[in-house]
This record gives sequence, structure tokens and C-alpha cells, in this order.
Amino acid sequence: MKFLAIGDIHGRTVWKEADIHAYDRVIFLGDYVDSPIFDDDGIYNNLNDLINVKQQQPDKITLLIGNHDAHYLHYPHYRCSGFRAWAQPGLSALFDKHRTLFQVAYQHGSYILTHAGITNKWLARLLAKIGHVGDTFTPGYNLAELINYIHQQSVATQSVLFDVGPKRGGHHPFGGPVWADRSETSADYLTGYHQIVGHTPTDTFRTIGNELGSITYVDILQTRTAFYEFVIPD
Repeated sequence: MKFLAIGDIHGRTVWKEADIHAYDRVIFLGDYVDSPIFDDDGIYNNLNDLINVKQQQPDKITLLIGNHDAHYLHYPHYRCSGFRAWAQPGLSALFDKHRTLFQVAYQHGSYILTHAGITNKWLARLLAKIGHVGDTFTPGYNLAELINYIHQQSVATQSVLFDVGPKRGGHHPFGGPVWADRSETSADYLTGYHQIVGHTPTDTFRTIGNELGSITYVDILQTRTAFYEFVIPD
């Protein structure tokens, strides 16, 4: 299968240049809103256009949640920089109306995509919180399914997904899949999985790891227009 991952758009319309018909699945890595460049109407309309594309092709398009989306989708929780209080009512209403179209993680085989990435330390924290201490996951285990299930629970339970570690100014010991810093994920990425993430701007696609496990950073849209293609054998 042929996949396309599109990094943080932050109001940019360049995603419309992608030939989504050429791929079996197109995954947007989150952070659709908040921008120092685009106005409120532009950001809102761009997100609405993306939602419309998802509705038209629900089996092809996947919309992941970024930290800049979470503070509108789950308002008043999970606040971060760039929050637009004046735009919040409209954005929160749009996200809430279509909340079933958004998810935290996507997985196909051993490939797993989230906004920021998953570390071993954070995963152990998640398992401890839900009472599964010591659980291990073999390659191919659907970790994304577990993460998305947690996201559907109460704020008290789902909040672990939005943990912010000290590297990003938070008070949690480790960043979660919506907030993890590259210094965390590059040193502690999961064995047995190949992760693809946005969140941290980079000037080119960068992969750390090998065939046993890796993480690839693809948030390059503030530098140039390019999208990350990858193929997973059937």
C-alpha cells in the first residue's frame, strides 16, 4: 500500500497540492490551526475544507490530533502557546461537531503515526495508569487502537495522552504522543515499530533508527512544500 503523511499545516493550504488520489491512505499529522501568519477566517475555512475532504473520502483520509488542535477540541483543557481566545468558540464548535473524524494515532502493521511520537517511558506510564503494568507489545500489535480507545474516555483518563514533559515546559515526567519532544523520541523510540511524526519543525525529512525500529520527522512545511511518501508491502 502507498501512503502519504502530511505534516503540521497551521492554516496553510498547501496540502491541497497533494495528489491524494495517487495514494491508498493519506494521514494528516495534526496542528491544523494556530498561526502567526494566517487570520482566523482563513484558518477556520482551511480546517473546514479539510473536514469536507475527510467526509468525502473517509477510508482514505486520516486526521490526527496535534497539541494546537487539542486545546480547541477539548476546551478548556490542554492549553498551549498560540491559543486564540477570540477564535476559540468557532473552532471549538467546528472540532466538536466533527470530533469523530479525529483520532490520536493511526497504525498499519508495524508503522504507527502520531503527532509527536511515542517513547518507551511514556508507554510504560500509560500502561501503569490503566492497570497494565508489565504488558509488552510485539511488532504489529495495534497500539494505535489502544491509544484511540483511551482518547474516547473521560478527561481524567485521556489526559495522559496530552502529557507535556519538561523539555516542552510541562510538569509531567515524559511527553505523550501529542506533545513529546524530539529529544525524547529520538533517544527512546519504540523497538518493533516505525513511527512517523510531525510536531518539531525540520528542514528535511529525518529518520533515526533501523529496520528493527525507527522514527521519522516530517514537519517541514514551514520550510518547503513537500509530503512524506512511504510504502508498506501488503
